[in-house]
Amino acid sequence: MFGALLSTAAATSEGHPYGLWSLLPAVVAIVLAFWTRNVLLALFVAVLTGSAVLYAHSGRLEDWNFLERFFLPALGTPGYARILLIYLWFLGGILGLWEYTGAARHFAEWAARLVRGPRSAKFVAWLLGCVFHQGGTVSTVLAGTTARPVAERHRVSHEELAYIVDSTASPVATIIPLNVWPAYVAGLIAGVSLQGQVLVADASEGVRWFLRALPFNFYAMFAVGMTLLFSLDLWPFMGRKMREARRRARSLGQLDRPGAQPMLTGTPGPEAATDYPVSLADFLVPLLVLIVVALVPHVAHWAGVTHLPYFGTRRDAINEAFFLGTASAIALAIFKGLRPGQLVDAFVRGCQNMTLGAMILGLAVTLGQVARVLDPAGYLVQLLARHVPYWALPAALMLLCMVVSFSIGSSWGTYAVVYPMALPLAFAVAVRTYGVEVAGLAELARHDPAAAAAINRYVAVCFAAVLGGAVFGDQCSPISDTTVLSALFTGCDLMDHVETQLPMALMAAAAAAAAATLTVLLLC
Repeated sequence: MFGALLSTAAATSEGHPYGLWSLLPAVVAIVLAFWTRNVLLALFVAVLTGSAVLYAHSGRLEDWNFLERFFLPALGTPGYARILLIYLWFLGGILGLWEYTGAARHFAEWAARLVRGPRSAKFVAWLLGCVFHQGGTVSTVLAGTTARPVAERHRVSHEELAYIVDSTASPVATIIPLNVWPAYVAGLIAGVSLQGQVLVADASEGVRWFLRALPFNFYAMFAVGMTLLFSLDLWPFMGRKMREARRRARSLGQLDRPGAQPMLTGTPGPEAATDYPVSLADFLVPLLVLIVVALVPHVAHWAGVTHLPYFGTRRDAINEAFFLGTASAIALAIFKGLRPGQLVDAFVRGCQNMTLGAMILGLAVTLGQVARVLDPAGYLVQLLARHVPYWALPAALMLLCMVVSFSIGSSWGTYAVVYPMALPLAFAVAVRTYGVEVAGLAELARHDPAAAAAINRYVAVCFAAVLGGAVFGDQCSPISDTTVLSALFTGCDLMDHVETQLPMALMAAAAAAAAATLTVLLLC
């Protein structure tokens, strides 16, 4: 019965092998996460569902072996190794060291002289999110870690803090292009063509398209702007659960709702050092080392330096940055009198506190492997991105990317699927609207620069719609790494974070879709 239904769905999907059933694992994960509030259970059942879909399609018994088919390929990847090593061990270790030395508490006490209350504490969190804008995961970790002690001291709920940290991560990274995002997107669209005509010649031209789309990246601008107003208590529309979280924290001092299960577990460990001469350097030196090392390849790239000693042509020094940041924290503590054995105990305690987060991220990565096999994003692209009028295409592309990224929990994964299709589609709709041939675009720029500018503007709006729509899902999906890490490093229950930030993110998305549509109608 199940196999017959699968075959029927596949037959209606224009060649997609799994058709509608490719969406089932993501749907199961999201529905169970909201229904049971147990993300571990939801992700595990979703992986099993992926095995069921695969078996129903192939009939091979070995496809039921989800360990061999999904878990080992996913958990054995360099991507998960980086998550485990950097975000959970090195950052967990630093948190353990800061707890033992009192560095985080000392920083909060120092910052309390600058922060006067919940409003300024939230503004500082927003500002830190904008400063640490190198990428979604890095930003959430650094901003959450730095802002949390200050926010907790001034009764800012963990839901509020997690929203601010998450909404100033990927959105800011797509507005301030001093990171790896432009290069990644440019690599996806380099060489795309339409009717035999190359639309984007190389990666350099792809970066120019990224920069050209920045003024139309409405979702990111609305998300960051709304978060700023929220942090200043000037945004009245926040949803019932976020309003209750704010009331609970301010009036009762309860940073989490009763029954919440934060992922920072607080494993018992060594008592804090009582005679350690703690200073701001214990907190700030590791952060500065981390930030400076992480920025080196980006600064070199934007300065025109194409080759660096050790780094070569790499634009990513995150591994080295987190390692050296942790090493500097340990070295400073030893220099100030702590024994290596004490620091090892504190480091291990910090890592133990990340156990739940590691399990959730491991299952999320595994579900990503399921998505790579079943390709639900490809099915949605086939289903939704056809026969759209020119004025509705930006909003339609944004909606498509919102659905895809929310389902697979990845903005970059969404870009990889949608951009190679969306850019030719935008050009095709534009040249159809203006009555020109694709081969005549270069000549049009010489003879009718106004029309050529309108076409380029239209494609830029569509480009930005994909950029922002994918960020929405990455920010809001309970199976996204940035969502998990935002909750993890702000001490928030994951589903509380998802449910409180979703209404505000949807407001930003609706405003962005309207702005994109008006831009096309008025300027294109």
